[in-house]
Amino acid sequence: MQDGRVELAVPGTDHRLGLVRHGHWGRPVLVFPSEGGRAEDFAERGMLEPVQWLLDAGRVSFFCVDSLDALTWSDGSLSLEERARRHGAYQAWLEQAAVPWVFDQLGGRHDLITLGASMGAYHAVHFAFQRADLAPLTIGLSGNYDVGQWHAWGERGQEAYFANPTDYVAHLHGEHLDWLRSRLSVLLVCGEGQWETHPTGALPSTLRFGELLRDKGITHQLDVWGGDSAHDWPWWQRQLGHHLPRFV
Repeated sequence: MQDGRVELAVPGTDHRLGLVRHGHWGRPVLVFPSEGGRAEDFAERGMLEPVQWLLDAGRVSFFCVDSLDALTWSDGSLSLEERARRHGAYQAWLEQAAVPWVFDQLGGRHDLITLGASMGAYHAVHFAFQRADLAPLTIGLSGNYDVGQWHAWGERGQEAYFANPTDYVAHLHGEHLDWLRSRLSVLLVCGEGQWETHPTGALPSTLRFGELLRDKGITHQLDVWGGDSAHDWPWWQRQLGHHLPRFV
């Protein structure tokens, strides 16, 4: 079941981004689209079909959001540092507009699962690391978690560092790391098939990020599918159908 599209203002900009809800009960899942995508993509690309039975049973609700990638990570005319700075507006929208709207729909605060495929996996995992208080479980399908690999140019400063999971996770320590160990769980899924290595870099990045999580003692699972598993929607459908039931 789908509610209508809602659009909310992006703080500090003239832009508005949309959300679409599927389902009315169950564990809330915040869904990020693939690069440049919209909230409607999740349903239009068939991602609901393998988990429709969970929706029908009232075990899960999906809250799908638009991306702002065209103005941030996908704008190759900008330096990596400027792309990361602009990404801050998206993070602000998620924290100040999107998630409060989700909680209002739910009638109160609930632990979220974040979910995404391809660049959406980056957004899902990064948001969970930034706000594990809101999202203690994240699922990344075929993600590349190193923004420095995204046709990056220019000097890399603080903005890029704190927007890049491969950078900041490597340097986690102390009480914050201890808290993440107690709070956060990460599921990384990737195939070995077409487009997972070239041109996306998803497979090597996923393997590297899994190593970082292991080294830091952060709860995680790394699930690598075989050589027939491509960087494409039919495989993400299967992966979601395989994994989500145990979390909701």
